[in-house]
Amino acid sequence: MLKKLLVVAAVVSAAALVVKKVKASSDERALWHEATTAPDLR
Repeated sequence: MLKKLLVVAAVVSAAALVVKKVKASSDERALWHEATTAPDLR
């Protein structure tokens, strides 16, 4: 029973880490897009 809980905890931790990495990558991409696009001066 304890072994199953440890496996589930490891899977949840790995999934949370992946989600965090994807969000950070997306945020960085959005920041670079904002920094490198020309301003709309209309």
